Amino acid sequence: MAVGFVGGGTLSGRMARWGVAIVAAYALVAVLTPLLVHLAVLPDPNAGLANPIYASPSPMHWCGTDRLGRDVCVRTLSGASVALQVVLIALLIALAIGVPLGMVSGYLGGGVDRVLVVLMDTLYTLPVLLLSVVLAFLLGRGLPNAAAALCVVYVPQYFRVVRNQSAQVKSELFIEAARSLGAGPAWILRRYLFRSVITSVPVLLTLNAADAVLVLGGLGFLGLGLPEMIPEWGGDLQQALTALPTGIWWTAVYPGLAMFVLVLGLSFLGEGLEQWLSGQALRSD
Repeated sequence: MAVGFVGGGTLSGRMARWGVAIVAAYALVAVLTPLLVHLAVLPDPNAGLANPIYASPSPMHWCGTDRLGRDVCVRTLSGASVALQVVLIALLIALAIGVPLGMVSGYLGGGVDRVLVVLMDTLYTLPVLLLSVVLAFLLGRGLPNAAAALCVVYVPQYFRVVRNQSAQVKSELFIEAARSLGAGPAWILRRYLFRSVITSVPVLLTLNAADAVLVLGGLGFLGLGLPEMIPEWGGDLQQALTALPTGIWWTAVYPGLAMFVLVLGLSFLGEGLEQWLSGQALRSD
């Protein structure tokens, strides 16, 4: 099934191939960069006092150095590890919270459903960046706090999708048959409903990852993300802003380009996956 998805000649196949290639490359960089820094193959992304400040790109520093003499190339590569780590933690926690709540709400209905819908709709109506900014301000800077801020933002999205599907699936014949044979709500949710609603989650997860990379960058740019010494693309862009008018372009271009390409790859992967799943559904009909 995965081979057909990645290897298709259609638009979804081509988008998926580009998306898989880009995301896989970033994942590889995210794994290898900390290891190479630990082995001293690459310099420490925070070690810069011995280097000239704002050195332009050269064989010694491929992407130049920043205002503290830190190697921009290493900080940009290290930023991939930080971004993927924060986004993955946040989305997996949001997934673990939003999917069960959506299943319970859609299946049980009644008062439980009404309370959860009102709560999640209230969170959903708030702009993503605004809500994450407020949460980051309240929680403070740091990797766990940034992940927590992103997590709360995306829980309502998983809840809404899964809740709507659960409300539709619970009236299907196989659910009615299981209920008539004495299966309890917990068994039905775990054994039948979960398999029916989980198919839509991968697309949402991929597209949310692209959005979360931008939101994390926005928090860093506003000074509400991770501490300054942690290599993070949004924070590095914020620090590069004052030097950009003087012609020092490299401190802003490389982190910005890294963020753009990752978001593009995740978007390609999500759109390709969505088109492929839609095609699979039409063929099954």
